[in-house]
Amino acid sequence: MTTSDTAAAEPAATESRAPAWRGGFGRLWTAAVVSKFGDSLRAAALPLLAASLTSDPVLVALVTACGYLPWLLFGLLGGAVADRVDQRRAMWTVDLVRAALMAAFAAAVALGHASIALLIALAFALTTLQTLFDNAATALLPAVVPRAALGSANARLLTGQQIAGGFLAAPLVPVLLVAGAAAPYAVDAATYVLGAVLIASVRTGAPERAPRPAGATLRGDIAEGMRALWRDRVLRGLCVATTLCNIGMAALIATLVLHVTGWLDGGHGGYAAAVTAYGVGSVAGGVLAGRLTARTGRVRAVLAAGTVQAGCLAVMGLVHSLWVTVAAMAVFGFMGLVWNSQQVTLMQERSPEAMLGRIGSAFRTLAIAGAPLGALLGGAAASAWGLNTPALLAAGLFAAAIASLAALIN
Repeated sequence: MTTSDTAAAEPAATESRAPAWRGGFGRLWTAAVVSKFGDSLRAAALPLLAASLTSDPVLVALVTACGYLPWLLFGLLGGAVADRVDQRRAMWTVDLVRAALMAAFAAAVALGHASIALLIALAFALTTLQTLFDNAATALLPAVVPRAALGSANARLLTGQQIAGGFLAAPLVPVLLVAGAAAPYAVDAATYVLGAVLIASVRTGAPERAPRPAGATLRGDIAEGMRALWRDRVLRGLCVATTLCNIGMAALIATLVLHVTGWLDGGHGGYAAAVTAYGVGSVAGGVLAGRLTARTGRVRAVLAAGTVQAGCLAVMGLVHSLWVTVAAMAVFGFMGLVWNSQQVTLMQERSPEAMLGRIGSAFRTLAIAGAPLGALLGGAAASAWGLNTPALLAAGLFAAAIASLAALIN
């Protein structure tokens, strides 16, 4: 293990330092949580609208697929652009554009002009803008939060978003729909405006960047970011491991409702219990991630989280019990938040400041690319060998991810 690898794996003595709520972080946190709330309202309402417009399952699925495609097409470009511009300005500008798109869409729905083609175009446009926003946000956080508080800051961001998206937004959709089919989308537009105002009010120094060499191109910038990701042993291993885990996660998500309602005969109530347990576990993981990392160090925390998750998946696939699955989903969610928060923090800590957008975009694009494959593998496994086999497939992929990461950094 190299010196830098060792430093990453050692317990972080200052990890318990919490970010100050006043100032930049509090505003970024609020903007992220408010935006997640609005996005979750839209995500819950959009399938209902799509189903009311067409009975063709392919067209309905296409709306969801267009939410992934821009990451594969423009994710790397978004990271390169994020490293060239003022990240704060890019974020609030993107939010205002998204607010305008959502307001126009809400008006179209209210006037009865919604169509599947419009839904597909909206999903594609919003995710395209998100590729710039998310990469800029990853690069901006270290300028707002001290390095010693990055782990806690990421955990708090993810926890707040989980609460807003998983527990507050979805139950509110039926209430909003009483006011009209356009109401969830109008609220989403308002959250983008509020997010833009909060981000614009954050005060950070001008980004320090070395002058770009003559003839520098976006393509060259993208290639430089991918090389930087590949050269770092920890980040390279973490990227490979995360991609494998995302394939397994997608296989599980795509078939979880069949696993619970079919194999376990748990009905809709059992499925709701499993999903709720995952959300509760995620929130608990966000609260306690900093304490776990303070004891183990970031890399070991990720390895421990992935190992426990693989065990949870194996239990789900082997034990024919609804309540065992519910408990396993709670632990799985807990460890997933630990993994996610420390993965982002490691990337922020180990990346050169001027390359955070590009390295982050390369990481995200490669990881997200595995999700469609995982969903297809999960469906094929369930069809061929039984409704519990996607969980076992996911367990195997998580185990392979942990083995590859451990082998690379040791």
